Amino acid sequence: MSGAQGVVPRYLGELQEVGGLKGTDIANITDVSKATVTRWKQGSIKPHTRTQFVLSDLHYVVGRLGEYYSPEEIRAWLYARHPQLDGERAIDLICQNRSEEVLGVLERLDAEAYV
Repeated sequence: MSGAQGVVPRYLGELQEVGGLKGTDIANITDVSKATVTRWKQGSIKPHTRTQFVLSDLHYVVGRLGEYYSPEEIRAWLYARHPQLDGERAIDLICQNRSEEVLGVLERLDAEAYV
């Protein structure tokens, strides 16, 4: 696999390795079946463009969180309700195309790490 076709399977692998997310998590996040996620990972089909954006944002957020947390902690962080997000869950905001709000929390996390 090369080019864009290989990106989605790589992202899915990293979401599972670095982010502790399971195929079921990714299926729920993207509102598809677990079998569809498996086909994406195999590269036999590609997700819709909007879903690719969600996966890309999720991959970026997970990569940033990987600087601070273990895979289990990342998964818990994504699913937890955060005071800095007005009690919302980061995973829901990413799915609603509101990743900027999550990234704002990560910027504050970065700032606190370097104080």
